[in-house]
Parts: sequence; C-alpha cells; structure tokens
Amino acid sequence: MTTNDIATTAEIARLARGTLLPSFPGATAPRWLLDELEAGLGGVTLFALTGNVPSAEALAALTAQMRKAGDPFVAIDEEGGDVTRLGGHRAGSPYPGNAALGAVDDPELTRRIYRSLGAELAEVGVNVNFAPSVDVNTADDNPVIGTRSFGSDPGLVARHAAASVTGTQEAGVAACAKHFPGHGATVEDSHLAIPLVDADLGLLDRRELVPFRAAIEAGTRAVMTGHLNLPAITRGVPATLSPDAITGLLRERLGYRGVVVTDALDMEGASGAIGIPEASVRALIAGADLLCLGPREHAETVAATLAAIDEAVRTGRLPLARLAAAAERTARLREWLAGRSPGVVDRAAGLAAARRAVRVTGALPGWDRPPLVVETESPGNIAVGPTPWGLHPWAPDTVRTDGADGTADGVLDRAKGRGLIVVLRDAHRHAGQRALTTALLTARPDTVVVEMGLPVWRPGSAVYLATYGAAAANAQAAAEILGLTSAG
Repeated sequence: MTTNDIATTAEIARLARGTLLPSFPGATAPRWLLDELEAGLGGVTLFALTGNVPSAEALAALTAQMRKAGDPFVAIDEEGGDVTRLGGHRAGSPYPGNAALGAVDDPELTRRIYRSLGAELAEVGVNVNFAPSVDVNTADDNPVIGTRSFGSDPGLVARHAAASVTGTQEAGVAACAKHFPGHGATVEDSHLAIPLVDADLGLLDRRELVPFRAAIEAGTRAVMTGHLNLPAITRGVPATLSPDAITGLLRERLGYRGVVVTDALDMEGASGAIGIPEASVRALIAGADLLCLGPREHAETVAATLAAIDEAVRTGRLPLARLAAAAERTARLREWLAGRSPGVVDRAAGLAAARRAVRVTGALPGWDRPPLVVETESPGNIAVGPTPWGLHPWAPDTVRTDGADGTADGVLDRAKGRGLIVVLRDAHRHAGQRALTTALLTARPDTVVVEMGLPVWRPGSAVYLATYGAAAANAQAAAEILGLTSAG
C-alpha cells in the first residue's frame, strides 16, 4: 500500500463518518460513540424509547458529554403534538401538533409555538429538529401522518411550513422540513413498506411541493426525504434512494442548496430488501448528505456502513466528490449553528393554541355530578409511539376500553344518573370506536363525543368536540371546555 493509498483511505473514512447519524441506548454516551465523535462522526439521532431522554437535565448532561468529544449534530424528532420526545413521551406535549395549528390558521401563533419548542431543544443541547412535517394530508386513511400535518390544503400547509421553520430557527435550532416529496397522500406506513404516491409532476407541483417551496424560501437548513415510491418520478425506487427525487426534483427543480437528511434507514421502505449499509450508499449516490440510521443502529451498523461506503468509493459507484459535497454542506450548517443564540421558552403559547383549536358543535350540558368518561383504545403508529393521551388526568372515574362487543352495556350501567363522555382518536380508522360510540348514542343521545384525532367521522351526536390532536395541551383545553377542570 502506498502513501497515496493510505491518505485516500483516511480521507474516505473521514468523509464517510461525517455523514452518519447513528443512535445508542441510554442517557450516557458509550465509549464507542465518543471514539467515533473524536474521529469526526457527523452526529447522533436521539430517541425517547432507547432511553436517551429520561429528563431534560439528563439530556443536557448527555449532549454536553458528547460535545467534549466532537462537534456533533444532535438531532431529535420533536414535532409537538402526538410526536414528542422531550418529556412529552411520558406526560404528553405542552404544545399542540400541526393539525391544531392548521385549524387555528394563525401563522404568527405557529411561529411562536415553534420558537418556544426550539428554545426548549436548544436549552438541552439539541441543535437539529426533524420537524416540521410539511406533508399535505390528503388521504383520510393515512396511517402515519394524520394530525402531524397542518391540513389538506397546500396553501395553508405552506403558510405554516414557513412559520414553523422561521420559529424553530429563531431559537437557534436547525429546522428540517419533511417528508420530501410528501407523505400525505399515502395509505401505507413507510416504516413497514414503500408507500405509493400516485402523482405526476404536475400534481406534485400543485400539491406536495407547495409547502416545501415555502419552507425553502423561509430558509430551512435541512430537508428530510421520505421512503416513498413516486412512479412518475422515481420509477419504483424510494425517494430517499433516488437521484431523480433528491438531485433532480429537490436540488434542481426546487433550487434547494441546504443539507438533505434521510428518514431512518432501518425502515422497511428504505432498507428492507437491501440492508442499511447498501441503503446508505444508494442514498449518498442519490444526493443525501446525512444518514439517519435508526433507533437500533449502533456501533456494528456504523462499522458496516463505513465499510460499504469505502468499497463504493473504491469501485467507482460513489464519487469521492459526492462525499466532499456533503461535507461542505454540513460544514456550512455547523457554521450557521455556531452563530445562533437560543430563544425564550413560552409554554403558555401551547395551551393558548390548543384552546383556540377546539371546535364545538352543539350546546354543552351542565352536570350535577362528574360525568363518566370512556376512553377508547387507539394505539399510536411507530412514529408516535406510546405517548399518553386522553382526559383521564381530569376524570379519575374513567373507563378504558377497546370497544369490544358488550362494552356499551357495562358503560351504560355505570353512567346511570350522570353525564357520559366518550373520547375517540381517529375514529374513522377504527371500527371498534365507531361501533361503541354508535351504541352509546343510541341508548344515550346526550353522550358527548370528543375526537382527539382528525375529525373525519362525525356521529350524529348532540354535542361533538374536535381537538385536532391528543397532546397534553389539547386534552387540557378539552377538559376545561367540558368543565372537568377550571381554566388556569
């Protein structure tokens, strides 16, 4: 091996390492991660379910520990609403999600919410937020976006895309608009398959791409790709692995010059058939700059991915210049982050927004005694995770049910002589919720229905509340309106 060969090996390793955002378990950085950071690892992605975020104090200590070893991007999925990592995964987020903000449709309020959310991240050392979701949610049965979207109208989503990017970055945190080219028209979850977006370029221009243009014009520092099959554009290849999507559509057509981040490459839609190392190589060839590997991808995946990138460069599949371009973009992002000052946390904005988002149909009843609250089971998708939700913090006598046959009879018996509230979450996607609600309304037309997901299915109830989200802020706003707690 010549000196030139050694230098090339070192250069490939340095550039390749700088593209990786692996994960790790626990609230303390393991030795292998600190070693990789010292060698130039791009950064990390934090996940609540791997124990990275037991508390704000622990997270601040963790990010400080990592920064003693390098200058990492510390990224997290903190959308507010249903997708929350910064403490909200235990108690629910104090900020409503995008559907509630879209229902209010006050871009300045959205900017204020994201500025406060960004300030909370900056306080604990997180400098890249994988948010906002700027998907236009046009498929009612979308299993993964739903209330994560500002809405189904491209113009509305674009207004709030710009506001959320601006607010986040005013707090000194890089925003990352996602999931390019748009996950809102899908009925499959890219965690489990490659969703189809059946849209030609004309439709994409009128719908999916409108919010991305707005986010880019607002100066978003990062854009995240989705693992989406757009036959008219990518011809069966997931957008994350497609030069036509990243280089052609995002870079050339939309003129985006910032950092491109992949959605987690452990997802079935990206690596199910080829594995993470090969998916990483293809994403880099397509034009990605940073590779989010996934919550279970640690030292072994890093080593395997570095080896795959090295081989791809040596065989000519992946030009070294492509890695150098990624390094230039990530260097510019670090320079931008170095000049930022953190914002001010404003949690009052979250509850104020949630209150404004609630929509009430009908006249609310007055109760002589506390009503019985029935909460239906509604498991979150993989992106949401097991985040708590519902009205039970304000209603100790709450029934939790999956809506199985016979449930209504027991509920009606317990509710004799008092009011009855049934709490749903995306009832349009859950037959059990609809069946239980219909049975309760048949026997008790005075049943109050609260929908904490998207209000797509509306039963013929006298009183109906839509919160447009299941965050703690949404729940408190509903509890206040229902008289379960007083407004504070």
